[in-house]
Amino acid sequence: MMRDGLRSTIELEQDMRVIGEAVDGAQAIEMFEDLRPDVTLLDLQMPRVDGLQALTAIRALAPDASIVVFTIYPGDARVTQALTLGATSYLLKSARRDEIVEAIRAAADGRQTIAAEIRDELAAHQGMAVLTVRELSILRLVKEGMSNRLVAESLFISEDTVKTHMKNILIKLGASDRTHAVTIAQRRGFMDS
Repeated sequence: MMRDGLRSTIELEQDMRVIGEAVDGAQAIEMFEDLRPDVTLLDLQMPRVDGLQALTAIRALAPDASIVVFTIYPGDARVTQALTLGATSYLLKSARRDEIVEAIRAAADGRQTIAAEIRDELAAHQGMAVLTVRELSILRLVKEGMSNRLVAESLFISEDTVKTHMKNILIKLGASDRTHAVTIAQRRGFMDS
């Protein structure tokens, strides 16, 4: 349904046309290689190959590719990762039709578009510490309901090391407890990166 709506919106524009639609990330990469569109709209949540993997592969094929990420995920960690990997723009699926069309035109001209709510999210977390790979590993296990002892056993580290990492996680995320930390990390997109 989303693809149908996007196609209809784009095809109403005199200066745009849809030249391909992919059902998953792997097909998106293949179609990009075959069709070389001026602008690619890319979802982050796709089967087989996710949007960030597809973005990386497309940018490897064409470093100057214009890619508009179009997703439901507003978290600043996801946005930062997508932009770092080379996304030209980042829009939410809640964007109005005119915003989508303008973002496509801007991307075709080499200009960046970031949804207002995304800019606000980025600004709210600018300069904040990011979680380390180890902290993310611990937090993912905490999300599964593991105690500090079980996390330590799973990662072959001491329980005191887990406690130290959890303390740092709580401080970095401004969380009051482990559950709050998991909730914040999910909302900001850390659990997906």
